[in-house]
Amino acid sequence: MERNLNGKKVAILVTNGFEQVELTEPKQALEQAGAQTFIISPEREQVQAWQHFDKGDTFPVDVPLDQARPEDYDALLLPGGVANPDQLRTDERAVRFVRAFFEAGKPVAAICHGPWLLVEADVVRGRTVTSWPSLKTDLKNAGARWVDQEVVVDQGLVTSRNPNDIPAFNRKMIEEFAEGVHARQRTV
Repeated sequence: MERNLNGKKVAILVTNGFEQVELTEPKQALEQAGAQTFIISPEREQVQAWQHFDKGDTFPVDVPLDQARPEDYDALLLPGGVANPDQLRTDERAVRFVRAFFEAGKPVAAICHGPWLLVEADVVRGRTVTSWPSLKTDLKNAGARWVDQEVVVDQGLVTSRNPNDIPAFNRKMIEEFAEGVHARQRTV
């Protein structure tokens, strides 16, 4: 990737049930662009990935959520998977962690079911986003404009629909993360 992320620290917020490829491929792209990545989770030791309906690999947790501080990171990645964001959106610590990135104007990238957590953090009102199709109504009810495109960028927020969109998602994520703080990244 052409953008340089040297010196950037990226938080990757997940819990058990995330879609493996939505963590591994963006994480690899971020690291190849020079970023340091950190898996953050309410789980303390490791998290279990899924490959659609089958268990995938486990990954070590770098920082437990209760020890993670949003101010220590330059950007946030939210992988999908159905169970992952559904569990995280019921964890007030996770919701506060996500919201803090928007309050600080830091770029955020969410793919597939990941935007469910954005709904709970109340950060999509007035934004154009995409997601897995089943989230369309939830996002619209939260005040977002939902579109069916492989990748959407709205003032530092990058969203994509599914694993097929990962190449476009990675390009735009790296571009937005390289730009850093977005003055118009906001909460309402």
